[in-house]
Amino acid sequence: MTAWLVSIEGTALGAQIAMGLALVSAFAHACFGAIQKGRHDPWATRGAIDLWMVVLSLPMALFLVPWPQGFEWLVVFGALGIHFAYKLTMALAYERAAYTVVYPVVRGTGPLATLAFAALFLGEAYAPLQWLGVALLSGAILMLAGLNLRGAVVGRDALRTGLVWAFAGGLLVAVYTTYDAWGIRLTPDPFTFLAWFFLIGSLDFPALMAVRLARRGVWPGWNGALMTRGLIGALVAFVSFGGVMLGTRLGKVGEVAALRETSTLFAALIGWAVLHEKTTALRVALMGLIAFGAILVQAAG
Repeated sequence: MTAWLVSIEGTALGAQIAMGLALVSAFAHACFGAIQKGRHDPWATRGAIDLWMVVLSLPMALFLVPWPQGFEWLVVFGALGIHFAYKLTMALAYERAAYTVVYPVVRGTGPLATLAFAALFLGEAYAPLQWLGVALLSGAILMLAGLNLRGAVVGRDALRTGLVWAFAGGLLVAVYTTYDAWGIRLTPDPFTFLAWFFLIGSLDFPALMAVRLARRGVWPGWNGALMTRGLIGALVAFVSFGGVMLGTRLGKVGEVAALRETSTLFAALIGWAVLHEKTTALRVALMGLIAFGAILVQAAG
């Protein structure tokens, strides 16, 4: 598998597979956000997800892939710090605001910043129409967040704080997407980066939860239902984050990231079909604009 992936880097087939991975990652990420915002405390849910990710990734990292060498260790640990900051902001945002408000803000903030970071730090060039496509996509996502914000029923102070954390999370999406693309390209075997990233990057929240819950003197919510949700979330996270990272190894970061932001479309479908949220003609139009922006990014590339 590794030899084949390396062989198609920079080819038309590689670009096509990168786009497919981005779409699969988009759907998985929308599901992941819904899982973290479910009926359990988002801190406990994230801790359960990461605990399962440690359990599942440990044998892969130890026995199935080559170990990182030299500078590669620093790259993996760098990803740990960035993703911990992202997970922290998401937990804080979901603690204060609704999923349908937080998620579009996070996903709408990231694409333009990711395009800029990829151009600045990875030397990738994008056509003017691609910048326009990302601007349309981001604008439509943020307008969708604005519609969801009008219907929010939580306290205004908590909502404002949640939005601040959501915007911070969106900027961190751009940071980690660019950094992860650099890291997985630097590692000769992409699965080495993935396996050790998932292992080391999942140690933080279980440790944080242990400290947080021990201070309370109790371990509330840690039951079979939460651990089942954590297992499902871990499997979805492998697809979501692993898919987009492999996509950025094979294709241009900005293009993959823009297509992944169609996760907002999937999130809206989840909100309608699973959470029984109502939709309107304006929402449908904005979702169409999101899709058009993503198509424009690909067509102009």
